[in-house]
Amino acid sequence: MSRESMEYDVVIVGAGPAGLTAAIRLKQLAAEAGREVSVCVLEKGSEVGAHILSGACLEPTALNELIPDWKERGAPLNTPATEDRFLFLTETKSITLPNPPQMHNHGNYIISLGNFARWLGTQAEELGVEIYPGFAAAEVLFDETGRVKGVATGDMGVGREGEHTEAYQPGMELHGKVTVFAEGCRGSLSKQLSAHFNLRDGVDPQSYGIGIKELWEIDPAKHQPGLIIHTVGWPLDTSTYGGSFLYHLENNQVAVGFVVGLDYQNPTLSPFEEFQRYKTHPAIRSTFEGGRRISYGARALNEGGLQAIPNLSFPGGCLVGCAAGFLNTPKIKGTHTSMKSAMTAAETIFNNLDNDSVSADYRAPLEKTWLWDELVKARNIRPSFAKWGLLGGIAYSAIDTYLFAGRAPWTFRYHHGDNETLKKKTEITPIKYPKPDGVVSFDRLSSVFISNTNHEENQPVHLQLKNPDIAISVNWNTYGSPEQHFCPAGVYEIIDQTTKPRLQINAQNCVHCKTCDIKDPTQNINWVVPEGGGGPNYPNM
Repeated sequence: MSRESMEYDVVIVGAGPAGLTAAIRLKQLAAEAGREVSVCVLEKGSEVGAHILSGACLEPTALNELIPDWKERGAPLNTPATEDRFLFLTETKSITLPNPPQMHNHGNYIISLGNFARWLGTQAEELGVEIYPGFAAAEVLFDETGRVKGVATGDMGVGREGEHTEAYQPGMELHGKVTVFAEGCRGSLSKQLSAHFNLRDGVDPQSYGIGIKELWEIDPAKHQPGLIIHTVGWPLDTSTYGGSFLYHLENNQVAVGFVVGLDYQNPTLSPFEEFQRYKTHPAIRSTFEGGRRISYGARALNEGGLQAIPNLSFPGGCLVGCAAGFLNTPKIKGTHTSMKSAMTAAETIFNNLDNDSVSADYRAPLEKTWLWDELVKARNIRPSFAKWGLLGGIAYSAIDTYLFAGRAPWTFRYHHGDNETLKKKTEITPIKYPKPDGVVSFDRLSSVFISNTNHEENQPVHLQLKNPDIAISVNWNTYGSPEQHFCPAGVYEIIDQTTKPRLQINAQNCVHCKTCDIKDPTQNINWVVPEGGGGPNYPNM
């Protein structure tokens, strides 16, 4: 069966804040100019917002520019930030630290990013954008000159061994004058494009973290809408970058999460277990006792900042949002920057649509915006922790912020990828984690259950091993199979450890966090999209 095709002016991959912002801005510009521009958005989740996960505390800078009357339009920004606290945790105590200026949240809103994306989706559709949830962009299409001409969605109804089942349907080709890739952090097609067009030539390796989050309903007596708490320190050691967030939303709900930098060294470190352990701290535990855990999820995030921004455009398209890495790490915010990058890209694309070869090169105008200035000022904070650890990083960050105002006459570099930092299992002391208590700490499988994750079981495994032998000869023999520790969903499991170890991949559990694609020491694990509609379905995350 041949694939059908559809033609658009602009095809956008990913219905997150960046992709939807690009679509909205294109339609706004078209309306202002009195012309028609056709735009479609593909989303691999079962609905818009199904795969979106963030803290999230939204700085509305870009939203104010995109949709100035967002309050009248019912944007789900319901909880203004009212109080910031910043704590340093030891194993038994908490010490209040001065709140860094980058983390002052006056004027910001605690939100569900998934609900915000759903709202953006309705705004886009009202402008005539076509949105197709449940359709995963699985292949980049090129024309005879090597220019990107669009994407193809994945085939449906393909069996586990690659055979066509009775439900088989070929994918659809979507062709555009320009294709915008807004897949989020470590997008599978964005990764391919980076390699194909050498987009990372001349820039530092990207640095990543994994963010793990739960949504709780807590005792109303403990609820303080608008309260924001961030912590550093315990349970992580001083050489491992990371920390927590705890945000009080509306309706007695609290979003709590933990971020671990993926440049950590101990292969037995488990970000999931560190998160569970964090919630048992005396300063944190009381918030959750008597409460109810509602949802769970995980997602990788870019932490490399300015030094790791790739070339943003290529013939026929561009990267926007977290696909390019615009997170402001000291702020722990990337939605406003992702949206601004998408707006700038949309404006560049619109101004070039009548050209024979439409340019999507938006870097020059982007460098004139407040987004670029933010990244310039923030550029040395995250790498200072990599250089000097927790205490040195805090000390340097204070100097950089208060003495140099982010304008220090030097720039720290990233010299290696996160997959290159693990020590061998013979060089470390294994970390032993306590068993979950079922009150504030839990196991992986019960957590995955409340992420509403589901994949069609009879389909090819979307977690591909380039060389299956390496899973044992290198990952197990040298590192003790770190994938069984860093995966927050129990996807990777070593069977028969004492006799003939083998790796079992429980792909059904995958929450699409992309950590395995990033942290695998030999880059032997390749994450590709499963059937459209599969994966988590996050409510209010």
